[in-house]
Amino acid sequence: MNRQTGSIRIVLADDHQLVRDGIRSLLEKMPGVEVVGEASNGREAIELVRSKSPSLVLMDIAMPVLDGIETLSRITKRFPRIKVVILSAYGTEDYVSRAFRSGASGYMLKYAATVELEMVIRVVTQGKTYLSPSISRIIVNNYLGRSEGGLSPLEQLTGRQREILHMIAEGKNTKEIASVLEVSVKTVESHRLQLMARLDIHDVAGLVRYAIRNGLVEA
Repeated sequence: MNRQTGSIRIVLADDHQLVRDGIRSLLEKMPGVEVVGEASNGREAIELVRSKSPSLVLMDIAMPVLDGIETLSRITKRFPRIKVVILSAYGTEDYVSRAFRSGASGYMLKYAATVELEMVIRVVTQGKTYLSPSISRIIVNNYLGRSEGGLSPLEQLTGRQREILHMIAEGKNTKEIASVLEVSVKTVESHRLQLMARLDIHDVAGLVRYAIRNGLVEA
């Protein structure tokens, strides 16, 4: 699609090429919508947001390198005018709560009807919040009524701890993580010990299982 004046500029972020191809095909049939970039992981998504200045990011939760929740948090803090919609296969209260706490403007499920995709785009670009009707309204009520003391152990992790947990779950060792983050091995070890204490998990296999169970990586 050629660039349109005043069009809704969208960046797609999903680690599955087939999923991105399918969503892009649907988006390109919508009037006034332009796909300006595709990312296969969180870091790529942040870079595309910086370079392409989209109106909206459609993003999965379970992505490599940097998971969707942490990516969402960084985008909304650095680029507050850009809307982010989570497009995920996960629809539990925990996922939805974490997404909205991190600044999401919308949340919809991947198996939703095509018409819903256009609806969520129109709604969030008008400055409103969208939640897929197939997700119970109880989730929103519970989320709005939850105090800071009700944060889950995963929500209490710092961004750096979540990033390290994600890379551990991907199979990276301490030296590899230190290289990616451009920090010392000792710093990575310190963060790992802190996140193990916070989660009350004291072995790498347990961290991997926890990350998979919470959708940070796919099994």
